[in-house]
Amino acid sequence: MPNPSNDLKPFQIDIPQQELDDLNRRLADARWPDELPEAGWDYGVSLDYLRDLADYWRKGYDWRKHERKLNELKQFITEIDGQTVHFAHVQSDTPNAVPLLLTHGWPSTFADYSELAGPLANPEAHGSPDAPAFHVVIPSLPGFGFSGPTKERGWDITRIAHAWTELMRRLGYERFMVHGGDTGSMVSPEIARIAPDSVIGVHLNASVSASVVDWNAENPTAGLSEEDVGRLYASAATWEERSGYATLQSTRPQTLAYALTDSPLGLLAWNLEWFVDYDPTRTEQTHIDWDAILTNITIYWLTRTSGSAARIYKEGGNAFYGGARTEHPTAIALFPGDTALRSLAEQQHNIVRWTEYERGGHFAALQAPDLLLQDIRQFTRELTYESTS
Repeated sequence: MPNPSNDLKPFQIDIPQQELDDLNRRLADARWPDELPEAGWDYGVSLDYLRDLADYWRKGYDWRKHERKLNELKQFITEIDGQTVHFAHVQSDTPNAVPLLLTHGWPSTFADYSELAGPLANPEAHGSPDAPAFHVVIPSLPGFGFSGPTKERGWDITRIAHAWTELMRRLGYERFMVHGGDTGSMVSPEIARIAPDSVIGVHLNASVSASVVDWNAENPTAGLSEEDVGRLYASAATWEERSGYATLQSTRPQTLAYALTDSPLGLLAWNLEWFVDYDPTRTEQTHIDWDAILTNITIYWLTRTSGSAARIYKEGGNAFYGGARTEHPTAIALFPGDTALRSLAEQQHNIVRWTEYERGGHFAALQAPDLLLQDIRQFTRELTYESTS
């Protein structure tokens, strides 16, 4: 069993009741905009849908229930590179368990992985006695939730990767596996680049960089199959329609921060836009439970970190959409709604496992946790077999 550093301080979530009362009052007193007749989702989040969700947030959602559930995970805070870092650490009782670092994205929080921590750490207690076991580490990205706000410029993907490497060192883990989705899909391979001797393998879903192409190149689709070119243009068209949030967060996050920090209704609509919980005729992704969405959004609201989290789009850095190829064994799980292309992914990663699923979505830990768990376990089995054969 590793010996954690003394720099780690136990942490529990304990929100004052007046904060919850204030949230309730603001939702009750919300000012609503108009909506064009039969607009649906064509102009953004549907008014009727948001009314229903906001009403549930105020009258049906139970923060205290989810606060207690999150506090079942052992949590800590530490300071790394001048920044408060919050994380959950669930250790396995199984001998030779593999350390596993899970990194979320935007607009998620560490809560996305809370239901996976137990099955990953103690598979036998969750009905899978033959599955590999893990020491699970789930940090909150700098600026997000209980790791926020950031206090200075420069928290790009590479700096986060250095911080995560230091976090694992403090926990006593010399070698570990990394997994990430969305922003985490950029942080995780970056850890392999900056600390190659520490990383056993890289597991990704919602791999952002695997759908990025240089449109300014003389022939941006050179080397791609006809099918991949079609998928690339289709995803580019979808991104053009939905990329407004990223443009604003990568250019004027502070301007946005005032609205998101002052209005829970505004925060709900802004984050819901990317949680793809909308008209099923417009998405093939699996519905995300409202409580899961609201737990994430309530964490942003209570910690006042929506603006700080948005800054990661401006801070991003050169590694935000990829980086130098790494030869570490890498697995990519592709769920509905994701646009990763293997031909592009292989330019940056040593792909040893590529799996496409018919259900789930961009937030696989919430939309298909069983499939994500299965994929991480199987990848680990394959790595273990290769290392011993």
